[in-house]
Amino acid sequence: MKLTHADLRQFTGTEQWFRHSLMRTILYTEGVQYLAESGGAYWLLDKVATWQLEPRVKAEPFQSWKLKVNENRTATLTCDDGKGNIVHSEAIDWTDFPLDQIELWVEGNVILLPSEH
Repeated sequence: MKLTHADLRQFTGTEQWFRHSLMRTILYTEGVQYLAESGGAYWLLDKVATWQLEPRVKAEPFQSWKLKVNENRTATLTCDDGKGNIVHSEAIDWTDFPLDQIELWVEGNVILLPSEH
């Protein structure tokens, strides 16, 4: 099964919460679980969750995390405060993530898809 943006737009809220395996205070939604499982992107959840240990990232009550994948399979992961102010940015040397881009939001201790807000 190939993950598509249309698949992810079907998630509008959540009835089940998942606890991150490393960062036990971080929860995520059904849509994010689907993304991680179908897109092989548990690594992305790990990055977003563990960056919550960084004080300047954790200080932002709302975070917009964007992964942009290039044709050569490198990528850039950025986090901003929802107003365009970059809080974190990093280059990813290689990824097999199936979409060209994805956005995740962090509100408090919850990772969610924008459609689940």
